[in-house]
Amino acid sequence: MIHIIDYGMGNLGSMRNMFKRIGANVTVESNPAELVHARKLVLPGVGSFDAAMGRINESFGLRDLLEHKANVEKIPILGVCLGMQLLTNSSEEGELPGLGWMAAKTLRFPKKDGFKVPHMGWNVASPVRKSPLTLEVGKEARYYFVHSFCVHVEIPEQSIMKTNYAGVFDSAIARDNIYGVQFHPEKSHRFGMQFLKNFSNL
Repeated sequence: MIHIIDYGMGNLGSMRNMFKRIGANVTVESNPAELVHARKLVLPGVGSFDAAMGRINESFGLRDLLEHKANVEKIPILGVCLGMQLLTNSSEEGELPGLGWMAAKTLRFPKKDGFKVPHMGWNVASPVRKSPLTLEVGKEARYYFVHSFCVHVEIPEQSIMKTNYAGVFDSAIARDNIYGVQFHPEKSHRFGMQFLKNFSNL
C-alpha cells in the first residue's frame, strides 16, 4: 500500500488517480496514527517552504513518524515538487530548516534573460545516474514542472536526474530509501506513469 500524506499542502487527487491508473494500491491519509503501518510514503507539496514545514512540525506526531519511517524503518519515501525541497537542509524561500534527509539546498532560480520564473511547463529531465526510479526512462523524457526554486545537491551521487533551465539543477535526487522529484509525475503522462510505476515496484 502506498500512502500519500495529506498535510494540507498537496495536489492529492491527481497523484492518487495516477497511481490508480498504473494499478497501484494507494490511499490518502492525514492521520499520523494511520500511517504507522505504511510501507511506502509519498510527500507531495504545493505552496511555500515554511508553510509546509510548519504544518509538518505542528501536526501532532507527523514529524516524528516521518523521521522514524525514513531513518529507522527505511521505507521508500518520495517527495514531489515542494515535497522534494522539504527533503533538503534549507530553502532560500523561507527561514525554517528542512527535514535534512538530503545533503542539499533549495535555491532561487538565477535571474537570466529569456527565462521566466516560475519555471512552468514541459522540460527534459535527463538521468545522470542509475536508480530504480529511472528504469526504462529515456534520456530525453519530458516532464511537467511548476516551481520558482530549485534543488542543488552537495553530494553528486545523490543526483539521479538533471534539468537545464536558466542553468542546470537537480530535478531528481536519491539517497538509500529516500527519493525526490521536482517535476510532477502525476501530470507527466506516460513518462510520469513509468516513474511512479518504478516507485510502486520498490
